[in-house]
Amino acid sequence: MKKEDVKKFTELFDEIRQETSDGTEFWYARELQKLLGYEHWRNFSAVIAKAKQACEAAKILPSDHFVDVDKMVSIGSNTERSVNDIMLSRYAGYLVAQNGDSKKEEIAFAQTYFAIQTCKQELLEERLALQERIAAQKESTKTEKELSGILYERGVDDKGFARIRAKGDTALFGGFGTNEMKARLGVPNPRALADFLPTITIKAKDFAAEITNFNVKKSDLNGEIKITGEHVKSNREVRETLLRSGIHPEKLPAEKDIKKLERKVNSENKKLSKSRIKKLNK
Repeated sequence: MKKEDVKKFTELFDEIRQETSDGTEFWYARELQKLLGYEHWRNFSAVIAKAKQACEAAKILPSDHFVDVDKMVSIGSNTERSVNDIMLSRYAGYLVAQNGDSKKEEIAFAQTYFAIQTCKQELLEERLALQERIAAQKESTKTEKELSGILYERGVDDKGFARIRAKGDTALFGGFGTNEMKARLGVPNPRALADFLPTITIKAKDFAAEITNFNVKKSDLNGEIKITGEHVKSNREVRETLLRSGIHPEKLPAEKDIKKLERKVNSENKKLSKSRIKKLNK
């Protein structure tokens, strides 16, 4: 396909792209029908039916991606009538294109277009989830530093703080200590457990530490024994909250090394910045 054709089709497909109030992209089937070169709705409906079957075969609910709607369309002389249409998600568009006649240039393009759109969305969701995890880790580290400073003022040294933190972990993870959790998750010995925890667990640890911070100051607690009791209590209460939602923190799988992922994100951001600068200088 020629470069100018690719540009033309891309603009046409982007032009009919719609968004819901929450920013979710979709395409109206009747508008897509025209772009894909189907003259009659009944023929295009048959392609959509095959796409729905493919969706079911993938164990995905078609109703999540093919939404029946009624639209008012002009029929001339300032008159409108209601017609049936379908809101197609990005994934639905991909399935429709896959079940169309790939000999048609428009459909061959659509197959690639929707595949790339789907891939972009997956990458975006993955990146946002990673950024949330990194942000949670930074916040947790900040909270722990604050707690360490408070405890130092109240007669607890670094070794004492490490013991308090370890007992808090044991309470949060249902009896499994920090080293036991590292073994369960396959975390290398020199590395911190938190670098391999999922976002929900990082936030749980942070919340428990915040509660300890608050109650230590509120009750004017001093010494390792009293503060340990408070931190264990905070972690147990947070654990109970998780359990009520069916979340067992000790059973959640390990995530990828957050330090490596953070370096990757920083590297990608630098490349994007350089790319933008080059474009601006052209």
